[in-house]
Amino acid sequence: MSSDRGRSDSAASRPLRRVYLGLGSNLGNRVAHLVDALDALDAGGVTIEAVSALYETPPWGVTDQPAFLNAAARGHTSLEASAILGLAKHIEAAAGRDFDAPRWTARPIDIDILLLEDETVASEELSVPHALLHERGFVLVPLADVAAEVRHPTRGETVAELLRALPEAERTGVTEVEAAGWYRPG
Repeated sequence: MSSDRGRSDSAASRPLRRVYLGLGSNLGNRVAHLVDALDALDAGGVTIEAVSALYETPPWGVTDQPAFLNAAARGHTSLEASAILGLAKHIEAAAGRDFDAPRWTARPIDIDILLLEDETVASEELSVPHALLHERGFVLVPLADVAAEVRHPTRGETVAELLRALPEAERTGVTEVEAAGWYRPG
């Protein structure tokens, strides 16, 4: 999987922590965008250990746009949360994401930090755990594939429990299109 290329000695000396990421794409070759993003995360210091099945989901927020492909990934990293965010933004920019576009509109790739070990981060730029994780079927369904027994650090419930508590309307339309194993590290 990942090598230490691109990592500084200080990053390599920090302890490894488990990270869970949500990925989505609804423009262009959606699968290729997701694969490229996972490969870039792996090359950038987030060793990808497991990836969920691939799900097609209706758009959320702004609904007049193409359907999304969504997945979740489990990895480990010595990067700080802010560095993971920087890496994600760099990958999104390289794929052509328009950061000036209105919120929740179409994009080639979207990468969210869902959980980072049992840490919490609350800043203007970043909230970990993801602030709306427990409310979104397109996040919880794939996340449960790779983190069903992981506990939300502030809510205390496992991902599986959060998914079971989710209203059916939030799970409607989350359709598996490719079983786990669709992603093969580059």
